[in-house]
Parts: sequence; C-alpha cells; structure tokens
Amino acid sequence: MKYLIKTLCVLAVLSLSSCGESDSPSGGKPTKPAFAKGADIGWYTEMESKGYKFYSASGVEMDCPALMKSLGFNSLRFRVWVNPEERWNGKEDVLKKCLRAKDLGMKIMIDFHYSDTWADPAHQDIPEAWKSYDLAAMAKAVADHTSDVLNALKDRGADVTWVQVGNEVTNGMLWEKGRVKDQSASGFAKLFKAGADQVKTVYPNASVILHIDNAWNMDTLQWFYSLMANNGVKYDMIGLSLYPSYWKDEIKAFEPWEEKVNQAVANIPQLIKSYNKDVMLVEFGMPAAEPEKGKEALEALWNGLKDVKRFKGIFYWEPESEPGRNNDYANGAFKDGKPTVALSPFAKR
Repeated sequence: MKYLIKTLCVLAVLSLSSCGESDSPSGGKPTKPAFAKGADIGWYTEMESKGYKFYSASGVEMDCPALMKSLGFNSLRFRVWVNPEERWNGKEDVLKKCLRAKDLGMKIMIDFHYSDTWADPAHQDIPEAWKSYDLAAMAKAVADHTSDVLNALKDRGADVTWVQVGNEVTNGMLWEKGRVKDQSASGFAKLFKAGADQVKTVYPNASVILHIDNAWNMDTLQWFYSLMANNGVKYDMIGLSLYPSYWKDEIKAFEPWEEKVNQAVANIPQLIKSYNKDVMLVEFGMPAAEPEKGKEALEALWNGLKDVKRFKGIFYWEPESEPGRNNDYANGAFKDGKPTVALSPFAKR
C-alpha cells in the first residue's frame, strides 16, 4: 500500500502543470549562478586550531580556502549549528569562514542543521534550548535563528548564493515536530517555510535548497518531492547527497561506484522535468583510500550530466580531511596534508 500511495502521489504531481515561480518562496527570483564547483570545508578551522597544515601538491603551505580556489573550486559550503558544545559550526565560527571565502571572491552556501550537532536522515535532534517549544514557538525559533545568522553575514558584506533549510531532511527535521513519514509532512512544511521566508527576507536572490540523501534512489526521491508538492512546500532548488561507494565487509572491499553514479545521472534529469527545479549535488564523497576511483566517479558524473542545463553543480564534502582525522572520516580527498588526484576534475571543468 505504501508504494501504491507513493506512485499515486507521483502521478498526481506529474499530471499538474509544471511547478512555476509560485513554487518558490516569496522574495526575488533566484539568480542563476555559474556552475558550482564546490567544497564543504566546515572542519578546517577546527583542524587549524589543532595544528593541522594544508599544502599544495608541490608542498607549499596554504590557507585552506585559498588552496581550494587554486584547485579549481569556486564555491564553499558551511554548516550552521545552533548552540554547539564547542564553538565549531556556531555563528561566530561560520562568520569567520564565510568572510575568508568572501575575500577570495568565492560563492557561499549556508547549510542550516537546526540542531546543536549533526543533522542527517538518522539524527534530527532539537536544540537543547528549543526542547520545550510547541510547533508555533519552534517555527519562530527557526525563523529567528535563520535571520540572526544571515543578517550577521549580510552586515559584514558577505553575499550568500544558496541556503539549505535543513540538512538531509529525508525524514524531516526537528523531531518529532517536523518529522516526515509516509504521507505526513505538515509540521515539516511549517518549519521549512519559517526558515525559507527568512532567507528571502535577508537575501532575496539566494536560492532556497531542499536537501535529501541518496541521489541514486529514485523511489525515495519521487516520494519525498511529491509529498513536498502536496504539502505546499516552496523552494528553489533540489539538493542531493551522493556517496556511491562504502566499504562492504561481505566482499572485503569498497563497493563499485558505477551503479549508484549511473543511477544518479539518470535520476537528475527526471527530477528536473518532474518538478521544474534546478538540481545540485550538495554533497559528494568517495573513499580516500581510492583516489583514482574518486576521480573516475567525478568524471563520470560530469560527462553524464554535461548537457543537462539545470544541473547546477557538485560540492565535495570535506575534501580537506584524510583518514585518521575528524572521527576517522573515510571519504576525504587529502593525504599528508595535500590534495589527491580525486579532486583533479575540478581544475579541468
């Protein structure tokens, strides 16, 4: 029955006229930026504080954002937490990172988690200070937090090109008030609107992104974005995560990346057609242990989507990390402080 309902919702959306400007949040029309060659480098200030150094391939020590620009990146993405236990990813840390990006002339994406820590499909914890709030009070808190951070950036002269209202919200955000499940999304819709409206108030031309994971899974993509349409959720751009290769104990190796990349390449044009939205891969990563395969996967994405005009970019997630650092995150693209060949496609495009 669940799959029948999903199918009916998809057909209902496809039978409507294409989603037009009325499906964007109130405010100015989003600008049409150049293709984003992006990196999420939210860890770098914390890494710097611990004495970590970043180097070019030739061994020249460089500031991390400047190094990213030298590698061909034109955009940087930074996550925002409400009241983190340490200062990292809080407002002042994000301001520092964004101003460094601004000084380099790089485009900025802000990624609101609406949590004191990581938010993803398995974790959407309410900030400690908001836990007693009802839905109306929580929507106001979302609006106030969004406005506070974005106005602080604007007051310091930083331009913001894209804003994610929530991170990987496949199952909603701010649980349980904003959980998305089956055909239920009314609480999420109210919370998302509270954030999106403030984005347009502060930065009328910024694109509001609605972001979920697993770009390769068309069943989930259709279910989610059709449900959002049915609940009147207004946004400008579909944001997706794609991590096509993880270690598999049963085969004692990383899974082949080709199947999930090929599925994502097939899915993205269909999403554009079905929902009349630009699409961006706002998170991408491949195993640091296999940089050549990371390069191949990126090239396959670019080659497969090069003629899709409304595909707007790729952000590599935390490329400056390497195994043994940052909770042993395994999908970075550096080794011994230097970029690996996995990032070379960004310089070529």
